Amino acid sequence: MLHGNKTIKSMVVAVMAAVLGLAAAASAPALAQDVKQMKLNDKQVEGFIASQKDLAAIAGKLQSAGDKPDAGLQAELDGIAKKHGFASFAELDDVAANISIVMAGLDPQTGDFVDPLEALKKELADVKADASIPDADKKQLVAELEDAIKTTPPLEHKDNIAVVKKHRDAIEKAMQ
Repeated sequence: MLHGNKTIKSMVVAVMAAVLGLAAAASAPALAQDVKQMKLNDKQVEGFIASQKDLAAIAGKLQSAGDKPDAGLQAELDGIAKKHGFASFAELDDVAANISIVMAGLDPQTGDFVDPLEALKKELADVKADASIPDADKKQLVAELEDAIKTTPPLEHKDNIAVVKKHRDAIEKAMQ
């Protein structure tokens, strides 16, 4: 389910931010609303990891394509996906997005998973309780968090956590 280059960029940004420990709950909401959640297996995650070198080689083309990759670039993306065991780039994109959801919920230090939806709810409670935040800022933060909560589905396949954790080091290495 490829939604154009915007999804590709969102996925790459979300995975990169999650790997760098900057995303936590922030990247998953924007990503999760367009994601077809699916149960991951080792073969899919390994194919995703293996595809990163090839995808990195065409990153410049992806960026210049804007929201609409041309037929040639789309064919190149599908070729990369097929080379790494996927039926199409759309399938690779779905796998990447599901990996991103889990990576965004992994604590960089402990490796423990916190569902991004639960993290947002906790952050909302913390913001509401924080008297040091000026009222105008608090109102805006609360509105943004409430909107993110409405658009962030919970992780549907809890088994994905174990699969992604198993390959976490390789995922992080591939994304560097």
